[in-house]
Amino acid sequence: MATKALMATPLSTSPSLLSSSSSFNYHHNEQQHQVFHCPLRQNSLIRRWNIGMFRMQRLKPFSLTSLMDFKMRRTLICAVNQDAEEAFKKTVEVDRLIDKLRDADPNEKDYEELAVSAMSIVDRLVHKTKEKIESSTDVLKEILKPVVDKVEGEEIPWPPRDPEALKQMEKEVIQREEEGQLDEGFLAEVNAQLRQAKEDGDKPGLEAMLQKVLQLYAARVLSKRSYAKKGEEVLKAEEFLETIIKAPEEAWNKLLIDGLTVGKGEISPDELYAVIKKRIERTLIRTEGGSYQQRILSEYLKGIQSRAEEIVRILQGNP
Repeated sequence: MATKALMATPLSTSPSLLSSSSSFNYHHNEQQHQVFHCPLRQNSLIRRWNIGMFRMQRLKPFSLTSLMDFKMRRTLICAVNQDAEEAFKKTVEVDRLIDKLRDADPNEKDYEELAVSAMSIVDRLVHKTKEKIESSTDVLKEILKPVVDKVEGEEIPWPPRDPEALKQMEKEVIQREEEGQLDEGFLAEVNAQLRQAKEDGDKPGLEAMLQKVLQLYAARVLSKRSYAKKGEEVLKAEEFLETIIKAPEEAWNKLLIDGLTVGKGEISPDELYAVIKKRIERTLIRTEGGSYQQRILSEYLKGIQSRAEEIVRILQGNP
C-alpha cells in the first residue's frame, strides 16, 4: 500500500532544486527558505537560494513580457563572474591613477594624454562587464524561449502543456553547456531571477521553470563524469546513483522504489548514501569553493538523498 501511495503521489507544480539543508544568504537578506521540495511532503516550505558571495540590487521582475520582447534589462545585476570581478579591480586601479594625474602639473601635456588613455581603458572595461551580464540574460531567455513562446497571456503554466517544449528547453541547456555559455555569470543570473520570482510570489510557473533550468544544468554537469566502473568491476551503487542523476526529478520516486532494498531493488539505503557522500566530496574538490556551480551541484545531490530518505521512512512505516 505504501508503495502504491508513493507512486501515486502527485508532483508539485513548482519542482525545486535545493534540499532542506541548504542555507545560502545574500548580504541584505538573512531569511532562509526551503528550496528543494520533496513531493512526499505537501506542506513543505520553499527556502530561497541565498548566496552570500555576491551583492545584488533589486531586480526588475523577469516577467513574460520581458522574455518575449527581448528588451534590455532596466536594472543590471551586480553579480558577475571572476572575469568581471577582475575587470572591476582593474577599474579601481585605473581610477586611482587618474586621480593622481589630475593632481599633477596641468602644464605637463604627457600627463593629460595619459589620463585620456586611462579613461579609454576604463570605458572599455565597464563596457565589457556590462556586455558579460547582458549576454547571460540573453542565454537564459533563449533557454526559456521554447516554453515561453507557446504561452498565451501573462501566466506561465508548469509543467508545459506541450511536452515537446520541455524537450527543446533541455536541448538548449545541453548545447549551451557544451559551448561554455553556462558559466558563473549565467548561474548568478538564474539565481537572481529565481529569487525575484519567489519574492513576487505570484509567478509559480516562472519559478518552477527557473528551478528546472538549474536541475537540467546540474544533471548535465554531474553526468559528464562516471564512477560506475573500477577496472572491469561495475559498482552497482554508483551506477544506480548515476541513473538517478540523469533522470528528471519526477522519475526519482519510481527509480528509488525499484532500486532500493526497502522497495524492489538490490541497493541498500546506506550504500546509496555512501556514494552520494563521495560524489559531493568529489564535487567540492573539482569546483571552485563558494561558487554558484559548486553549490548548485552539491544541493542537487543532497536533494536526491533527501528524497531517498523520505521514501525509506515511508516504506518502513515511519513517515
